Amino acid sequence: MTSSSIPGTPLRYFVERMDCADCARTVQSALTRLPGVADPKVNFTTQTLSLNLDEAQLPREKLEHTLRTLGYPPTLEPGPAATSALRYFVNNMDCADCAAKVQGVVSRLPGVGESNVNFTTQVLSLTLDETRTPRATLEQALRSIGYPPEQQADASVTPGAPRPARVELPWYRTSKGRNVLLTGALLLLAFIFGLVAPPFAFWAYAAATFIGVWPLVLKAFASTRLGEPFTINTLISVAAIGAIAIGEAAEGALVVFLFAIGELLENVAAGRARAGIQALAALAPKTALLLEAGQTREVPVEQLQVGQLVRVQPGGRVPADGTITEGHSNLDDSPVTGESVPVHKSAGDTVYAGSINTDGVLTVRVDKGASDNTIARIIHLVEEAESSKAPTARFIDRFSRWYTPAAMGIALLFAVLPPLLFGQPWHEWIYKGVALLLIACPCALVLSVPAAVTSGISAGARQGLLIKGGAALETIGSVNTIAFDKTGTLTENKPQVTDVVPLSASEQEVVVLAAAVETGSAHPLAKAILGRAGELAIPAVANARAIPGKAVTATVGGRVLAVGSPRYAQELAPLSPDVQSRIEALEHQGKTVVVLLNGSVPLGLLAIRDEPRADAKAAIAKLHALGVKAVMLTGDNARTGRAIAGDLGLDVEAELMPEDKLRRIAELKQSGKVAMVGDGINDAPALAQSDVGIAMGGGTDVALETADAALLRHSVTGVSDLVQLSRAVMTNIRQNVTFALGLKAIFLVTTLLGLTGLWPAILSDTGATVLVTANALRLLRFTPAP
Repeated sequence: MTSSSIPGTPLRYFVERMDCADCARTVQSALTRLPGVADPKVNFTTQTLSLNLDEAQLPREKLEHTLRTLGYPPTLEPGPAATSALRYFVNNMDCADCAAKVQGVVSRLPGVGESNVNFTTQVLSLTLDETRTPRATLEQALRSIGYPPEQQADASVTPGAPRPARVELPWYRTSKGRNVLLTGALLLLAFIFGLVAPPFAFWAYAAATFIGVWPLVLKAFASTRLGEPFTINTLISVAAIGAIAIGEAAEGALVVFLFAIGELLENVAAGRARAGIQALAALAPKTALLLEAGQTREVPVEQLQVGQLVRVQPGGRVPADGTITEGHSNLDDSPVTGESVPVHKSAGDTVYAGSINTDGVLTVRVDKGASDNTIARIIHLVEEAESSKAPTARFIDRFSRWYTPAAMGIALLFAVLPPLLFGQPWHEWIYKGVALLLIACPCALVLSVPAAVTSGISAGARQGLLIKGGAALETIGSVNTIAFDKTGTLTENKPQVTDVVPLSASEQEVVVLAAAVETGSAHPLAKAILGRAGELAIPAVANARAIPGKAVTATVGGRVLAVGSPRYAQELAPLSPDVQSRIEALEHQGKTVVVLLNGSVPLGLLAIRDEPRADAKAAIAKLHALGVKAVMLTGDNARTGRAIAGDLGLDVEAELMPEDKLRRIAELKQSGKVAMVGDGINDAPALAQSDVGIAMGGGTDVALETADAALLRHSVTGVSDLVQLSRAVMTNIRQNVTFALGLKAIFLVTTLLGLTGLWPAILSDTGATVLVTANALRLLRFTPAP
């Protein structure tokens, strides 16, 4: 029998002090007498122990305890990979406190790696070493605390795949809705019973309280057993039972009912936030008109294959990410980019799934399958972002872990110290202690940050501002400086040749020879020169090569020609004063000049200009108005950089190599936080060096993957919109924390003064929860100031 065929979990330990034959014999002898241990092997030279363990007969902890008792502390070594990536839809996990509870329980289970919860989508994703905690044990733990999980498709297979939309049940069919109806009905019955038989009113309310709080008691016990003793369920259970104990059963029943209403309202609010992202998913059509042999037939979009052709009729939605092969039309890309103005597109342009084709008939070649289109990826990234906690959220989570037990301790002191030390009446101070327990409920406080962050990220996604996590959202609004790349960020990235200055050749010859040298280059300036050559006959070239950052050289008709920067030309031979003055004049106009050289002899000059984006100047002005310094970092020459920066109204640092940009960002960070805006393709190191990297990519894969945030529309204004959104979210968070703590402070004072009782106390948390949620949902309507 091989070890792999022996039942049990294969384990391997390093065993301290098992460094002699007798030690090894002692260990092996002890192990063979333990139940559930199979095939133990010890090696005193390597101090290792390997065995198969049936953990149903002998828990791993007991095995390790036995070894420690013998004087040989074991250390478990990593075994063969048995880690699974799991993803669950978790029923009832529809509030921030629920999510915190689930994460707290899950993270305590052995073998659970990185876990993420998202109460907006009710999704738990985690990695699990199933040799340490079987999947069934994990699922049972969740069920025991009131959150039945439903496993979804393997998370590791298609991370960007769209998830099937959950069916939103009416509130009265949800578990929390049913709880409200149950506790409300019990309260009403107790009230009626009290009218019919007043002497038994107390017992009627007590029964209503017990029945209503019983599910919370069970959850509190389950959480305690799993290492989470201080939960909201514990607080409410203790408070409700305490109310009965001091003869305030009616208020206890009312507390349970109001708590159920508060949970339901939070559930309804989370459903509204959820609907925003689900609506985005619903924009992609379910069927497509597949074009085959000139005929169309309707097929589900999931069946589309890359390379197939689809027909898009006027008024219809594009079924897949692809490229137009025939036709032209105006397309509304707002589902993806947030840009409400339709964009005219024709053959060769890319289109997004979900875009609306407004007027022409289009034939589109499918470039990506349904599971990998831009909308699916955006939804996936937004879901991931909502799971990613902001620093403030992490702080409040840590604070809550101490806050709840501390609040229970203080409530206990309030209940017992005044009667014990000062002879105060027990009933009055126990009553106040119970009220303090209710005031201490942390629901509103825990919800204050994730509710705002979730709404902010959703609002951004619907406007083409993709933010990949709460940390990035929190940081963007506090940056002091935003550094911009020039080409493709502040400019259109569509350079055109504006001037041709012949020196030792004709104008046409300069264009043709320069185009010949640049043939095969993908550089934007090369494309501009080739575009200027148009239909002209371009001679064949040989020995083409690039001199990085300086020039491109090739042999054309037996001559070694080069297209390079003026600085490169100066290195070969001094340029005449007349040529230099012409170059300077063109660069002062914001144009990039290249020199066509035959050896060291200049044949001509070509001036190329990339026009700034239409909204760039207004966007820079908005950033200045927001108190943010803007600077352009460019590798272009200083005169061209200054000319463009001067037009746009920002500082410039030119002639920077990639490593120079990194150095400058590091220097700028010494005086405050810095964001870097690039096209997401050439600027990855600079984006990573900054506090927040922002990619302008129009929804390209690179842009979505490389930065902390991405602008899906071709607009510099999106940068200032991001700053405004971030600041709006942080203001919202501060308001939420003020609501949460302010209401508690007010009711704390009124309770201690004897002005308010139990049910106003629970309202201090339920009411704050409703206020916090409603305030956070306002962010879904966020519109940047003009």
